[in-house]
Amino acid sequence: MTIDMKAILVTFLSYIALMLAIGTWAYRRTHKMADYILGGRGLGPCVAALSACASDMSGWLLMGLPGYAYLSGLEAVWLAGGLLAGTYTNWRMMARRLRIYTEAADNSLTIPDFLEKRFDDKRHLLRIISAFFILVFFLFYTSSGLVAGGKLFESVFNLPYESAVGVGALTIVIYTFMGGFLAVSWTDLIQGLLMFAALLIVPTVVITDIGGYNKVITGIRQINMDLLKPLTDNNGRYLSLIGVISLIGWGLGYFGQPHILARFKAIRSPDALSIARRIAITWTGLALIGAILVGVTGIVHQNPPLQGADSERIFILLVSALFHPVIAGILLAAILAAIMSTADSQLLVSSSALAEDFYKALFRRKAGQKELLFVGRCAVVVIALLAYTLALDRDSKVLDLVAYAWAGFGSAFGPTLILALYWWRMNWQGALAGIIGGGLTVVIWKQLEGGIFDLYEIVPGFVLSLTAILVTTLLTKEPNESIKLRHNRILSQSFSTI
Repeated sequence: MTIDMKAILVTFLSYIALMLAIGTWAYRRTHKMADYILGGRGLGPCVAALSACASDMSGWLLMGLPGYAYLSGLEAVWLAGGLLAGTYTNWRMMARRLRIYTEAADNSLTIPDFLEKRFDDKRHLLRIISAFFILVFFLFYTSSGLVAGGKLFESVFNLPYESAVGVGALTIVIYTFMGGFLAVSWTDLIQGLLMFAALLIVPTVVITDIGGYNKVITGIRQINMDLLKPLTDNNGRYLSLIGVISLIGWGLGYFGQPHILARFKAIRSPDALSIARRIAITWTGLALIGAILVGVTGIVHQNPPLQGADSERIFILLVSALFHPVIAGILLAAILAAIMSTADSQLLVSSSALAEDFYKALFRRKAGQKELLFVGRCAVVVIALLAYTLALDRDSKVLDLVAYAWAGFGSAFGPTLILALYWWRMNWQGALAGIIGGGLTVVIWKQLEGGIFDLYEIVPGFVLSLTAILVTTLLTKEPNESIKLRHNRILSQSFSTI
C-alpha cells in the first residue's frame, strides 16, 4: 500500500471510529422505543435541519447528481430547481402541522401509526399497508446507498465490489443498531457539515486548477457547447415538455419521505421549526449548486471522458487528482457521510415499521419497551442484508435506484399526508385508496416505456393518488363529529406563522 493510500485509509478509519463513538454515546441514552425512533422528540433546530438535509440527499448528491451533470450539463438545473422548491414547500406546508398533529395523536411515532390514529382505523389496514410500502421502497433506497458505498471503496481502495459494499453496510448497521434515532441524527449533523464543505471546496479548486471560470466555459464549448444549454440535451435536441416536468417533478417526492418527515416530528418544539427551515433551505440551495458544478467542471478536467454509470465517479476522481492525500481522505469521507446519513435513516424507519407497525400491531400489542427495542435492532440487520443482496449488481446506477424509491414514497404517502393534515373530511377509505393507488402506479408505470410513459413515474403516481383520495372520500361516509372536532382543535395550534 502506498503512503498516499495509507493516509486516505487512516482518514477513513478515523471518521468511521467517530461515527461508532457517537453510536455508543447514543446507545446509553436510548431506553425506550420513543427514544429509538424519534430521540424522545428532543432535537434542536440545527440538528433537525442538517439531519433532514443529510438524510435527504444521500450518496446521490456527491455521486448521482454530479454524474448526471457531467453527462447532461446544465440540463441538471431543472432537477436541482425542483428539489429546492420541494424542500422549501415541505418545510412550509408539512413541518409544523406534522409535529403538532403526531404528538397530539397519542404521540404517534411512525407514519403508519399516525395514519391509523388520525383516521381511527380499528381495522389496522392503514398501518399494515403503509408499513408494507415503506419496507418495499426502502429496500431499493437503502440499496442505492450501498451501491454508492461499493463504488467508493472499490475506486479508492481497489477492493472487490462485493466486499466494498459489505464494508459500507457493516459500518452503517453497527451504529444504527446501537444508538437508533439519536445516533443517526447526531452523526447526520457531522455528515451534513462535511458534505456541505466538500461541495463548496471541490468545484472551487477544480475551477482554479483549470484556470478560472472563463476557461471552464471555453473548455466545455470546445467539447460540446450543448452542455451549456439548460433547454437542450447533450445532443442539441430541445428538452421535451415531458422531460422538463419529469425533472421538476422530483420536488413532489418530499411530502412523502418518512426519513425526512421524521425530523419534523422529532424537533423539540414547533416554534424551533422557523430557524430549522432557514438552515435547511440555505444548505440545500448551496449544496445543489456545488454538486452541479462538480459535474460541469469535471467535463473539462476529466480525460479520458467517463461513460454511463462510471460518470458517477467524477467526484472521486477529481478529489484524488487534486488534493493532498489527507485532505482527499476527508473529502472522500464526505461521500461515505452522504451514504451513511441516508442509509442509517432508512434502516431506522424500516426497522420501526417492522417493530411498531407489524410486530406490535399484529402479534404483540402488549410488548414491552425492551422487547420492541430488541425487535427493532434485529430488523436493522435483516433489512440491511436484503438491501446488500440488491446492491450486488455492480451496473446499478445510484440515481436510478433513488429515483424509483423517491417516486414510490412521494406518490404513496405525499398526497395522503397533505390531505390528512389539511382536510378534516378525509376518511380512512380515502387514505387507503391514495396509498395503494400511488404506490401501485409507480410500480406499474416503471415497467412501461415510450411516449407518455417516459414521464417520471412520480408525476402520474402523485396525481392518481390525489385523485383516488378525493373520489373515494367523497363517495364514502364522512368521519364522525368527534374526528372533525379533534382535527380542527389540533390544527388550531399550527396556524401561527413560522
